Amino acid sequence: MDETNHHSRNPQIRHETTDVNVWAVGKFAIGLVIVTAVSVVMLFMLMRFFQSREETATSPTPEPAKTFPEPRLQKTPVLDLGAFRAEEEKLLNGYAWVDQQKGLVRIPVNLAIDVLAKRGLPSRPATAAPSVAPVEAPKESTHEAPREEAKK
Repeated sequence: MDETNHHSRNPQIRHETTDVNVWAVGKFAIGLVIVTAVSVVMLFMLMRFFQSREETATSPTPEPAKTFPEPRLQKTPVLDLGAFRAEEEKLLNGYAWVDQQKGLVRIPVNLAIDVLAKRGLPSRPATAAPSVAPVEAPKESTHEAPREEAKK
């Protein structure tokens, strides 16, 4: 059987007689490209407008030579803390004169703990303690004493 004659037998089966309108599809594509280009240009213009508004709103900056009142913020807090801790370590673990005329020295903490453990804490002499006068309790009611004086 011939294949070309097979479709011609059914009158309801037909093929498209016209092609796609290329000019209409082309006009749509050109319009789409133009609208996209205009939108991108307007978007960049809007972005520049907002940037210029922001720059004019934040343009007054404080003068760098101006000194601010106390308390001032630290410029390098991490370095300052490191220097502070190094100074503390030097005081805790180093030797230094406290009073050279009296012969007082500062020794490392670990050595001071060992010395105190061996010698014990220094005690005060008993004579150096301030004397405290004993407090007497009241004997009887103070209202009776004046009456006795009145009787004599």
